[in-house]
Amino acid sequence: MATKKYTVTLPEELAEEIRAEVGSGGFSRYVAQAIERQRERDHLHEFVGWWEGEHGDVTDEELAGAEAERLALQRRHADRKARSVPDRRAG
Repeated sequence: MATKKYTVTLPEELAEEIRAEVGSGGFSRYVAQAIERQRERDHLHEFVGWWEGEHGDVTDEELAGAEAERLALQRRHADRKARSVPDRRAG
């Protein structure tokens, strides 16, 4: 992907905190990924607006069901990850 340099204004404390975590070479990548995530959220909100326009508002029950499913998937992922890490104490 082609790149182009832009000038943006950021709160100094935030920018320095990020730079300290990712290094000066990773700063642009970090900012680009943050912008990509925000665009994904924007598109998701646009989709939800369209969906609700077509099918009605998402109910509390539907939200609770989706959250329960998300948490179950998150637990399964954590369990699988825990099983894949070798026990370093045995040895």
